Amino acid sequence: MLKRKIENTLVEWKNRSGHKPLVIMGIRQCGKTFIAQHFAAENYKNVIYMNFIKEPERINAFVGSKEVDNILLNLSAQIQGVKFVPGETCFIFDEIQECPEARTSLKFFKEDGRFDVIATGSLLGVQGYGDELRERRRKLILKEDLGINSVPVGSEEIIEMYPLDFEEFLWANGLNQDVIEALRKFYKEETPVPAGIHVAMKNYLNLYVAIGGLPAPVNAFLATNNMNAVSEEYQAILEEYRDDMVKYAPDKDKPHIRECFNSIPKQLAKENKKFQYSKVKPGGRGEAYAGSLQWLEDAGIICRCYNTDITGLPMEGNAKDNVFKVYTSDIGLLIAMLTPGTRADILQGNLGGFKGAIFENLMADTLHKKHQNLYYFQKDSGLELEFLVRMKGECVPIEVKAKNAKAKSAQTVLKHPEKYGVKQIIKFGDYNVGREGQLFTLPSYMQFLLDLEPEEIILEPIDVNAVNALAKEILNL
Repeated sequence: MLKRKIENTLVEWKNRSGHKPLVIMGIRQCGKTFIAQHFAAENYKNVIYMNFIKEPERINAFVGSKEVDNILLNLSAQIQGVKFVPGETCFIFDEIQECPEARTSLKFFKEDGRFDVIATGSLLGVQGYGDELRERRRKLILKEDLGINSVPVGSEEIIEMYPLDFEEFLWANGLNQDVIEALRKFYKEETPVPAGIHVAMKNYLNLYVAIGGLPAPVNAFLATNNMNAVSEEYQAILEEYRDDMVKYAPDKDKPHIRECFNSIPKQLAKENKKFQYSKVKPGGRGEAYAGSLQWLEDAGIICRCYNTDITGLPMEGNAKDNVFKVYTSDIGLLIAMLTPGTRADILQGNLGGFKGAIFENLMADTLHKKHQNLYYFQKDSGLELEFLVRMKGECVPIEVKAKNAKAKSAQTVLKHPEKYGVKQIIKFGDYNVGREGQLFTLPSYMQFLLDLEPEEIILEPIDVNAVNALAKEILNL
């Protein structure tokens, strides 16, 4: 079994008094179903699992009244021998996007309070997901169900699940926590990593880039040690993604979504990696493709990195909405879109000019799985820094280098603090840990160690009594 960080989040959710039904969102095949079933089996005496794609008849239990007792009555008629024990029962609503009636019922489960509910779903972020399909299905249901698309705002807790990050990948490969803590120590103390660990970690990173973080390919590799098994898993996953693009997208966008998705390697191969609609198809324009790109982002398949020409906070306020790069949300998806021999090239270090694009996408993957919005710095003068992050209340640029090259843009920015306000730049590449003044160099395998947690702000309490007394004193003068 793959150890996942989200398990801690689930434990915290269950232990929180008065917790709401939980909705786990995430890209297809990232492990949502498995983690929900595993957690429920470990923590509840009774688990009632239903998958609204594989068992569409379960939908009928939620049509009509959303009162919990009515839903239980309907389910008891469908599932032989089922038990509903208050405080000891967890419902799992898998693929809940297929049954908006069940999503609406979460409000009533929250108000009822006798049972815990974990819902999982892909494409939940897509506006209008499956409207046409649901309309056809609804014609088969005789009862009217008013408020069928109602999302239970305030009655559910939503968390997002991602494919494995590099740290989880290391756990899967048997590295114990001592190795990770040692790396954290070298990172914090800015001291080089000993050669034995350094070489091993570079190899593990290459392996992660070649395999990615989706659980099925990771498990296939662990079981077989064979990259052909990894390739077969990705072929099936990409086919499933592409089927979704046709099944569930609005009709006007269906012809263009695959084109946008398939263009990502070409977009990243350019020296200027800004996403260009004309590279999707000759003559392509934003009016035709903007909705398709949004669909891919809402589905969690891609993430955008927005341009700003200011190295300052807040980055959201300085970003240009119409100038951005596009990366796959998991590095394994990008590799799967390339020629079959790419995995061998990665492991052997024979990537050539595309290596920079791969390691940029790897950085985007890392930041995305740390719940970060993505930004990059670029000016018309040619200055460019691949990513900007907020660290300890400051804007910190990140350079990603495939080769041991001088970072000209980084040096220019650091030489003009009065203009750019940058105190430190972090450069990831084929290095060991080191520092040259304000330039902090790190090996690429240390990306996962970046501490991007929001800084804690503790305010001194205002002495209300003193303020009131002072005002009273002034008025009585």
